[in-house]
Amino acid sequence: MSAASQLTPNRAGRVDLPGRYGPIAALRAPAAGTDLGATALLVPGYTGSKEDFAPLVDPIADAGIEVLAIDLPGQYESPGPDQESAYRPSALGTVLADLVAKIAADGRRVLLLGHSYGGLVVRAAVLAHAPVTGLTLMDSGPAELPPGDRRSALDAGETVLREHGIEAAHQVLESRAAEDPAWAETPIELREFKRTRFLRSAPAGLLGMADGLRYEPDLVTKLAAALRTAGASALVICGEQDDAWSVASQRDMADRLDADFAVVVGAKHSPNTENPDGLLGTILPTWRAWLADAV
Repeated sequence: MSAASQLTPNRAGRVDLPGRYGPIAALRAPAAGTDLGATALLVPGYTGSKEDFAPLVDPIADAGIEVLAIDLPGQYESPGPDQESAYRPSALGTVLADLVAKIAADGRRVLLLGHSYGGLVVRAAVLAHAPVTGLTLMDSGPAELPPGDRRSALDAGETVLREHGIEAAHQVLESRAAEDPAWAETPIELREFKRTRFLRSAPAGLLGMADGLRYEPDLVTKLAAALRTAGASALVICGEQDDAWSVASQRDMADRLDADFAVVVGAKHSPNTENPDGLLGTILPTWRAWLADAV
């Protein structure tokens, strides 16, 4: 097992949260030591799951912040509907906004973080009036996924999934992963976990989220206005070698949002597993400052 992966041991317990389409599967870790009265709600990206945040769980909880890392509807252990349109960012954003409202109703201040496609979903939640104290967009962009290898993979994957099913789609995904030299060093148990969660994903969810990645409009101006109205803070953070949205486009998004911006060295598209210490070195001080300002 690698030092930082989806299988990293942590103190979180598996819980079910209330959701529109059934229970939302989550990993929950209560705040350790002094509870700052805040909950970090962590939302994964396309083909991801709550386990993507495993390396972050204990350090965030140790900082006095409760952790809730979730599977979005249709991902891994969270059930979802059969309609592809239900998985576009705007639709999932309303589901997430309901969850944020429930957490806030318990007196918690919500620090909402979305990774990649999850970033498009969390911004939709803010646009749906989710009561957040702070918003963190991690390796997520201002609009649809730009042309490149990831966009091409989405197009190819859709054809295989529609014509041959989810097993065949996973084989294509794994073949692409095997082209990376690092794949040979990936532990067998991690490969098996990723295979299991992919095969447990709702096919409609994979197709609907892929459409979201291809057709999402630029909503940064609207998001900036919503954050101002809510009095919420924002952070845009990405790996220095992000191969999904460019670092430049994310820096520009931060400027348009009047948000803090940071780059995680030694990371590509997933700092949460590629350099969790570097990621935590930025988000924890930033979140503490937000909470101090919000008192």
